[in-house]
Amino acid sequence: MTPPLAKDIMVTKLVTLPPDSDVAEAIRVLVKSSISGAPVVDTDGNYWGVFSEKCCMKLYDAIAQSAKQQQVALPTLPDARQIMSTKLVTLSPSTDVVKAIGDLLKHRISGAPVVDQDGRFLGVFSEKSSMSVLVQAAYEQLPSTEVAAFMDTDLGRTILEDASFLDCARIFRETHYRRLPVVRGGQLVGLVSRRDVLRNSNALASMIQDRAVTLTAPPEGTEQDGSDTSVVLDRVRHFLDIEAETIDEELDLLGIAQVFLHTPYRRLPVIREGKLVGQVSRRDVLAATHRLMEVTPQRESSLLYLSALNTAFHH
Repeated sequence: MTPPLAKDIMVTKLVTLPPDSDVAEAIRVLVKSSISGAPVVDTDGNYWGVFSEKCCMKLYDAIAQSAKQQQVALPTLPDARQIMSTKLVTLSPSTDVVKAIGDLLKHRISGAPVVDQDGRFLGVFSEKSSMSVLVQAAYEQLPSTEVAAFMDTDLGRTILEDASFLDCARIFRETHYRRLPVVRGGQLVGLVSRRDVLRNSNALASMIQDRAVTLTAPPEGTEQDGSDTSVVLDRVRHFLDIEAETIDEELDLLGIAQVFLHTPYRRLPVIREGKLVGQVSRRDVLAATHRLMEVTPQRESSLLYLSALNTAFHH
């Protein structure tokens, strides 16, 4: 069985942004479309880069810094307690990884907190964790089929309920995390995602649109197009990620999983001769491979199907 290629699983009907989109409006597009990023293309279909949630986090920091320099008061912003989600899909450390991947797909979430029987936060099992499962299943014997073997146990990602909006944005800007578990006494009480921050950023983002603050230098790590520093920078082209990872149509499923495993990106634009032709997400990879696995609570059965996945990748 030959694994599918990028061109076989890529999505071609995409939400895209033109380079000269208003940046505040672009944020609203991401929120309305429930997407974590949008490829930026010009009228000829040429690919420029990606405007993502992380670009937005850098933008919020730039707004806050500019407001401070220009002695402009920031609007009242919500703290973690006010924006966190409390109805959560959680996993047990002993949950079978195949079932866990199925749960991510079923609930259309990119990751789930792992908690013990007392509700104590232990880690996160995510789409990226799933990439590790797929790669190890294809190349070698899995050390375990339990979530505990693959979850991210970095407790440095946790925050308290009084964490400020800008502190949440700063953590998202400085790390690859897409969600921050909110804990109280070690117990999980909620989750703040990048999207939660975006949904509650209208007042901050509108400061650019309303000219309450003036940005004349893009955030570090975003597009530097040689613009005169006296020009107000409020277009998507000033803040997009021009170094976002891209792939071509002929990369196979396992190669795509490897890219996702070793980079922070959740979506990969598919490029042909400089033009955008599609996009592959982590979820597309999970959906394509999950059909080879039987979602079952029995570890023995899961191992058989993971072995079948190994055979599929190599024949």
